[in-house]
Amino acid sequence: MAFDIEMIKKVYNNMTSRVDVAREIVGRPLTLTEKILYNHLWDGVAKQVYGRGVDYVDFAPDRVACQDATAQMALLQFMHAGKKTVAVPTTVHCDHLILAKNGAEFDLAAANTQSKEVFDFLSSVSDKYGIGFWKPGSGIIHQIVLENYAFPGGLMIGTDSHTVNAGGLGMLAIGVGGADAVDVMSGMSWELKFPKLIGVKLTGKLSGWTAPKDVILKVADILTVKGGTGAIVEYFGEGATSMSCTGKGTICNMGAEIGATTSTFGYDESMRRYLSATGRQDVVDAADKVASYLTADPEVYANPETYFDQVIEINLSELEPHINGPFTPDRGTPVSKMKEEAAANGWPIKVEWGLIGSCTNSSYEDMARAASIVNQAVELGISPKAEFGINPGSEQIRYTIERDGIIATFEKMGTKVFTNACGPCIGQWDRAGADKGEKNTIVHSFNRNFSKRADGNPNTHAFVTSPEMVAALAISGRLDFNPITDTLINDNGEEVRLTAPFGDELPKKGFAVEDAGFQAPAADGSGVQILVSKTSDRLQLLAPFEPWDGKNIMGAKLLIKAFGKCTTDHISMAGPWLRFRGHLDNISNNMLIGAVNAFTEKTNSVKNQLTGQYDAVPAVARAYKAAGVPSIVVGDHNYGEGSSREHAAMEPRFLGVQAVLVKSFARIHETNLKKQGLLGLTFANEADYDKIQEDDTINITDLVDFAPGKPLTLEFVHTDGTKDIILANHTYNEGQIGWFVAGSALNLIAAAGKA
Repeated sequence: MAFDIEMIKKVYNNMTSRVDVAREIVGRPLTLTEKILYNHLWDGVAKQVYGRGVDYVDFAPDRVACQDATAQMALLQFMHAGKKTVAVPTTVHCDHLILAKNGAEFDLAAANTQSKEVFDFLSSVSDKYGIGFWKPGSGIIHQIVLENYAFPGGLMIGTDSHTVNAGGLGMLAIGVGGADAVDVMSGMSWELKFPKLIGVKLTGKLSGWTAPKDVILKVADILTVKGGTGAIVEYFGEGATSMSCTGKGTICNMGAEIGATTSTFGYDESMRRYLSATGRQDVVDAADKVASYLTADPEVYANPETYFDQVIEINLSELEPHINGPFTPDRGTPVSKMKEEAAANGWPIKVEWGLIGSCTNSSYEDMARAASIVNQAVELGISPKAEFGINPGSEQIRYTIERDGIIATFEKMGTKVFTNACGPCIGQWDRAGADKGEKNTIVHSFNRNFSKRADGNPNTHAFVTSPEMVAALAISGRLDFNPITDTLINDNGEEVRLTAPFGDELPKKGFAVEDAGFQAPAADGSGVQILVSKTSDRLQLLAPFEPWDGKNIMGAKLLIKAFGKCTTDHISMAGPWLRFRGHLDNISNNMLIGAVNAFTEKTNSVKNQLTGQYDAVPAVARAYKAAGVPSIVVGDHNYGEGSSREHAAMEPRFLGVQAVLVKSFARIHETNLKKQGLLGLTFANEADYDKIQEDDTINITDLVDFAPGKPLTLEFVHTDGTKDIILANHTYNEGQIGWFVAGSALNLIAAAGKA
């Protein structure tokens, strides 16, 4: 569990020389982002500085983190790599497979029974390959990483899109698919297209009801869900240094919702406080020696327009609390405008549930500030109008807030305390009555609010806001309640007002915990046996995908032309499907069942061109595969937005899909498709999307000449004998084309391990 201080010191020692070399090469001051990236170049020397947004660059991350739902497939792949142990520090965290229903004690016990096979598998694989294992109930991966492993100036990857949370401690922490993680765990470089840089200057200071969450909700409203694609966001200014470390983590966490590669802050006093409070004074001592290297050069922040590709400025003193949604995290509404917005759009005003937690807002400060609102309501004699639930971020958080009376405060209002796990944030919520499909509103402090994500009900209008605003809205029971200006009527009929929240940034008595839930790996894992039953419906050993046959793809059928938003939740749903994350065949039965068919506007209903009948998307894909007919998926903008789950790429690959052609990709999903040996293509002319017809047969006529920078030609042959010739762009370099030729990146790793 302990951080590796010697590794951190090595990173800092390298940084002082490598950053100076890089600065000389570019002949200008450097941003923090550039300093960290140049210090982690794979070749170890910043002798070549790459142009922004142009070249794929090889990096050497310091560590890897995996959550249990994605770790299954990542470790099943790693078992094929031929390695005795992981090459960099790696941890597995069991936080996704715990259903929120009756409360922590019951729910954790149920998960340990229902998912015992999966937990035992993850524990044994971790034991064998030198991986740290965090048991179910220990906490949410990103909170545990922040508490134990993150450090200023580091570079880490994780098999979850919200790995970016560690930017709150000055890291570049980047979400990836499992195949990327396997590369690094196997001792290989990790490839990233050198990002653009977005600078966000924060002036003023947060006060009153405004919280760090409102900063990223405002940024999301400005940039939208795809505005950060291909970019790293670097926050700076007096407003940045005035915030807590966990508040910074919240802002970085939701950078995933604008499509950003990651987000980060420069090393400052709040990080020193947090590192010290979490038992890492050694890191503070080491970081202080290179402090000027752990933030941008002064000239950068003095003249940001010169050094960033885009600059946004937000005055925190003027920022209002925001409530974003429904159905998308980038639709921002200031609290003062919610009454008119809700009325104009017909949003249900009554709030049914208020939920606090997730990796985004489950720190001590978050819980304390929300509890201060709950405590006011109790003292003022107000009965809550909505149900209330919380998910502490870690066992350390839970233990500490119980000791300090914060849980007792919540329980005075009948709050349900769920397990230290993701819970409703990822659809792991058995919400009573959700199956009725009634139109309703919930508010939460999570990061995503896509349709059906929290409870499976497409008519649940989910709104994202800060923990303290969740508390206020749940207590009032109204979406349009503005705690800054509005009053409430208490149980005695009296008009009362809530005052602004307050919560300690860090516990005055320090953090405490009896059993954090960490299991160290065996010193020698060679004797550890990993057993996967052939009859299991939860786990399935992987068979390598077939390599490319060297021929053009001819006679492919259109599987689906997806319309509008198609996130990884639409491509591979979570919720009840999480139990199949280690079984590729079974999980493939959810492939694209949430995508909207552009021809019928229905979900999970596409035409089988072999029979002329409509059927579920996975069923049609299996029919094509059984007949030896390749298939192709067509999509809209920002295809694959959301979670890093590589199942959304592995399932199409498994079911015979050869190519995915879209208007634009989300970064992680495009990489995942490449890693699994699929063609990820974009329309050279977006208007060509409209030319594609339901009964089309597709030929890729020049795949034999597949080369970097060379578009591919696709023929869409219509049933009347006419055809449209479409050009498709791609971003494959020579190495990535090698993945396609081999059948997957893992096939290359496995071959290298046998050599």
